[in-house]
Amino acid sequence: RTGYHDELDELRQAATLGRKWLADFQAAEIERTGIKSLKVRHNKVFGYYIEISKSYLADVPESYIRKQTLVNAERFITPELKEYENKIFGAQERSIGLEQEIFNEVRRQAVEHLETIQRNALAIGQVDVLATFAERALSNNYSRPAMADDGRLEIKDGRHPVVEQMPNAERFVPNDTKLDRDTHQLIIITGPNMAGKSTYIRQVALIAIMAHMGCFVPAGRAEIGLVDRVFTRVGASDDLARGRSTFMVEMQETANILNNATPKSLIVLDEIGRGTSTFDGISIAWSVAEFLCKNKNMQAKTLFATHYHELTDLALTLPNVQNFSVLVKEKGHSITFLRKIVPGAADKSYGIQVARLAGLPDAVVERANEILTNLEEGEFGDTGQPKIAKKRPHKLKANVSQLDLF
Repeated sequence: RTGYHDELDELRQAATLGRKWLADFQAAEIERTGIKSLKVRHNKVFGYYIEISKSYLADVPESYIRKQTLVNAERFITPELKEYENKIFGAQERSIGLEQEIFNEVRRQAVEHLETIQRNALAIGQVDVLATFAERALSNNYSRPAMADDGRLEIKDGRHPVVEQMPNAERFVPNDTKLDRDTHQLIIITGPNMAGKSTYIRQVALIAIMAHMGCFVPAGRAEIGLVDRVFTRVGASDDLARGRSTFMVEMQETANILNNATPKSLIVLDEIGRGTSTFDGISIAWSVAEFLCKNKNMQAKTLFATHYHELTDLALTLPNVQNFSVLVKEKGHSITFLRKIVPGAADKSYGIQVARLAGLPDAVVERANEILTNLEEGEFGDTGQPKIAKKRPHKLKANVSQLDLF
């Protein structure tokens, strides 16, 4: 900074004034010689030089020293120009070297106080984090979680800290959660796509993490049992660079969970087994759920979102499994997502209704309904042809202009 070191200020000023001197020198030479095309230029070979077009060569003063001939011009130097060039370059090189010396000295002094600087930086960082926790808690109506070591996790009116703050989002519907090692160790959550299953299981994981950070949480009330790790298996993505398909990535992440989770862990699973055939997927998902519940060294608290309705039968055979679903309001062919997690399994997937909401053409949706009915009736018809391809007569639409006798 200007004023820190007098010698550096002088060298910088010399370099700055040098540019002004060159501009003044060029203007003075044009006036003295009458050569309007005279230019003072610079390159790495000659340094600063005077360039004059060939039409003005007759007017070049005898004091100019020729350095190079070009097609349309010639280049010259003068003793005065070379002398000032040395001053300018000397000032620039010296200022760079002096800056390095000053920087090294500042760095040496900083190292002498390194422990104090790092201790203060840590304190400032902690103040920054805690102040942000307080600001978010007040702004977003967070509550103080009660921490315990009893293995339970109970949340009343929990919310997703990010989704609820998204601009133009619909009103966020809070949900309760209960997890323990006895009756609610593994929760199977069913319901249609877009209904809120993934948001719900993610918000539980985030609330647990926020509580362990020492932050208030987005909930009306929360009792959080200490967890050693939070394991997640969510999303779907190929790892093409390593030659791994979506299913392979999914299985490797699941394997990591099953090999490392403990009874004190929290696990969030979203759609295990969907990357392969239906029967294979159900088999893997069921086996994973059984392993989490029956293995005494495991029994981690788990939220398991799935479209495989067959998994809801686990609650009939395992006392620590419970079924929950996302509440959906159905009216005719349309559905409304109520975003509320309630006890019990979903009665169907509503996949075709979601497809209609997404904008699939009516003809595609109607044909999908036909095929669904075929599948529900059985695999083959009386003629041995697959029923999935069977066409069904369209119901006649009522003529609203015709009188009805009954």
